[in-house]
Amino acid sequence: MKQRIRVGLLFGGKSAEHEVSLQSARNIFSALDPEKYDTLLIGIDKAGRWHTLLPEHWLDAPEDPKRIALGPSQDEIALAHAGEEGAIVRVDAPGRGGNLDVVFPVVHGTGGEDGALQGLLTLMDIPFVGAGVLGSAVGMDKAVMKALLRDAGIPTARAIVLRDGQKADIEAIIGEIGLPCFVKPANQGSSVGISKAKTIEELEAAIRLAFEFDGKVLVEEFIPGREIECAVLGNDDPKASIAGEIIPHHEFYSYEAKYIDDDGAALAIPADLPSEIMARVQAMAIEAFKALDCAGMARVDFFLQANGTLMLNEINTIPGFTRISMYPKLWEASGIGYGELVDRLIELALERHAKHAARKTSYDLGA
Repeated sequence: MKQRIRVGLLFGGKSAEHEVSLQSARNIFSALDPEKYDTLLIGIDKAGRWHTLLPEHWLDAPEDPKRIALGPSQDEIALAHAGEEGAIVRVDAPGRGGNLDVVFPVVHGTGGEDGALQGLLTLMDIPFVGAGVLGSAVGMDKAVMKALLRDAGIPTARAIVLRDGQKADIEAIIGEIGLPCFVKPANQGSSVGISKAKTIEELEAAIRLAFEFDGKVLVEEFIPGREIECAVLGNDDPKASIAGEIIPHHEFYSYEAKYIDDDGAALAIPADLPSEIMARVQAMAIEAFKALDCAGMARVDFFLQANGTLMLNEINTIPGFTRISMYPKLWEASGIGYGELVDRLIELALERHAKHAARKTSYDLGA
């Protein structure tokens, strides 16, 4: 009998997107075939502590996106390097909790999607799903991401970067960016801390709000247009899904519209696009995936203007896997079902790790 792959499903986190992560993890766990995988549930609480959780009761209020929470902890754990394999160890008692063949991180936002977690897993020599340290970090930091996209010749909205302690010159910002505009924390996802400002007063309030979540803030020009999304899957030879469209029922596609309000937006999959534009979206999604050094998976978001101009909004290296998330829905419409998608992501993680492991890590200076 073929040995099952031991997967550490890692979720939660000390992040404003903690609850979103739990929703995503719930769906991924349901898709992990118990005939193929031995799944270890690893929850990170809001204080940053890691715990193993029992499958019988690993989430409280799992049906309620507002109240969903980690269930009772079995053991508090940490990761360790154990010879050639990554392992979990108990914090409160001696002894190992077993090795992990691969980690599936679904920790959205800071501490999970920004390269920090990927750095830890790399040091522990544990294969993991998704982008590495660099791709995760630049995908998370919207200011750095924009700079790299511009360098690659990929069009993206103009933005001014503000830093904590810097006095914002509101008149200069309006003169350059205009109103309305969007204000965003540079290192957040799921529209956390994002505001659309139409007046000076709203702009000032939006900047204050964004700085509550990050020390770096973007004031970005408003791009009128349709919101188009495309999913990418692969390592060295990534493929793009068909594109879909988000049709918000609110001012913009907010956190609530994404994860709480079932009627927050309509999803059109596939998007009603001419074949030429559909192909352009797919090509640009792959181009951005490569330019930002991504791997495994990403969702790439665009604005399509009335004149046909395509502007890349952002890339998400750990996209949502909730029941209403676009990434798995786009692949399902492209012919890859949820379970097959999870299988493929784990295969890609193991392939990439094996390729890296084959590289030399020392240099023989000779006698």
